Amino acid sequence: MILALDVGNTNIEIGCMDGKTIRFTERFSTDLRKTDLEYAMLIKTIMEIHGVGEKEIEGTIIASVVPPLTHILKEALRKLMDTDPLVVGAGIKTGLNIRMDNPASIGSDLIVGSVEAMDSYGAPLTIIDMGTATTMAVIDKDGVYSGGVIMPGVNMTLKALSSQTAQLPLVSLGAPKKYIGKNTIDAMKSGIIYGEAAMLDGMIDRFEEELGYETKHVATGGLSGVIIPHCRHEITMDPVLTLNGLRLIYDKNR
Repeated sequence: MILALDVGNTNIEIGCMDGKTIRFTERFSTDLRKTDLEYAMLIKTIMEIHGVGEKEIEGTIIASVVPPLTHILKEALRKLMDTDPLVVGAGIKTGLNIRMDNPASIGSDLIVGSVEAMDSYGAPLTIIDMGTATTMAVIDKDGVYSGGVIMPGVNMTLKALSSQTAQLPLVSLGAPKKYIGKNTIDAMKSGIIYGEAAMLDGMIDRFEEELGYETKHVATGGLSGVIIPHCRHEITMDPVLTLNGLRLIYDKNR
């Protein structure tokens, strides 16, 4: 079995995989104040809850968009498993053909998601990841990572709307019954939920217009379940896309 960590700005997703079988997945908050020992204790507790012992883990892999935390988590895993974690980055085999101005600048989460999406769904493909930021990556018909967009995430937009105005409250992420809000709360919810869905639909249309052909669409990330059902394009939701991508990359490099 392997242990995989997907480190985001808001949450860290941890998954234990036995071949293609996922034994468990959990999320916990990203916290730069925690020490490697505190993270080791937290990871150990999660594993114990799911009945997995440290000696059962043959290897570990990390994808991180929070560089200051990467070393801390590497040390935490070393304390627990006495193994040297694989970190997605320069020098790691991914099998992904990238056509970008600076391939090294692409976030490891985008790389990992693209590797799994290509393996499971094939090209051409648009990959949506809805976390702290909302990202969209494009794989063209030749299987080449061609670029994408980075936008504020749903919660980021909501918090900005509330904190930067005098009279708008912080609302829950629930879709109102109608697009045209009849009160402030419903108007905000419509703008956040339906507005985000319309933005994704609109970007997909523009991608396909620029490419000259249609793509398949897959979405992942903690907030995809809130927004994707309201999109008009057919978008497959895959909540374990990144974890499966980490497994694939681990297998390519071990």
